[in-house]
Amino acid sequence: MTGGTSGRRTVRRAAVCAFAVLTLGIAALPGTAGASHTWGGYHWARTSNPFTLKLGDNVSGPWDSVLRTTGTDWSASSVLDTTVVAGSANPKNCRPTAGRVQVCNAKYGNNGWLGIAQIWITGGTHISQGTVKLNDTYFATPAYNTTAWRNLVSCQEVGHTLGLDHQDEAFDNANLGTCMDYTSDPSTNQHPNAHDYEQLEAIYGHADSGTTVASSTTSGSGAHEQSEWGQEVARSSDHRTARYERALGGGAKVVTFVIWA
Repeated sequence: MTGGTSGRRTVRRAAVCAFAVLTLGIAALPGTAGASHTWGGYHWARTSNPFTLKLGDNVSGPWDSVLRTTGTDWSASSVLDTTVVAGSANPKNCRPTAGRVQVCNAKYGNNGWLGIAQIWITGGTHISQGTVKLNDTYFATPAYNTTAWRNLVSCQEVGHTLGLDHQDEAFDNANLGTCMDYTSDPSTNQHPNAHDYEQLEAIYGHADSGTTVASSTTSGSGAHEQSEWGQEVARSSDHRTARYERALGGGAKVVTFVIWA
């Protein structure tokens, strides 16, 4: 990384650490997050930290500024940067690209979901590519046509592609101040919080012998129809979110996280 990037990271990380100190006493209160919210141990393989993960920009309209905010938010981590680059996917199918995450928006139809994150897994736990799809069929409606809802869903779905699960899955609990918290009121849940950054440090606290962040070739096809997601393996108690897995052979699989509208 350049000296300028390193300097910005230091400033960002100092701000995150200061926030962590301020919120340290909150962790023991009822309704706050648990100690771990990893997503099945999934992570990008890399040989050292910090590493850079490219987010392919296949979004338009109000999503452009939202994706920039998402990239800046997750880059405050001490172990990774999420850099927004020109996308190479058709937003309607959002085909994945090895070694990066393609982010897309389109009117995917009245299929019930607001946003989905998909990750392709090899070697048991290594993420090799990812996609995020944001459904404008619902974001064009008054209920979701707000910057707050867009920030929450974009931030959360990209967070999943980093290996993070949710801190809380009850929509009506008090907000935890993180986009990794389900809520019916996104006003204070639009960005990561200190616990998210700490969890990323835990997830990426080891080095791998190789990397899955190097290639940039189109690989496989995206799937936004429920029939293509495979088997449902988890669902929140209020049925607002679900997780699916589809085996691809040779130990590989694609995992889909769904936020229902």
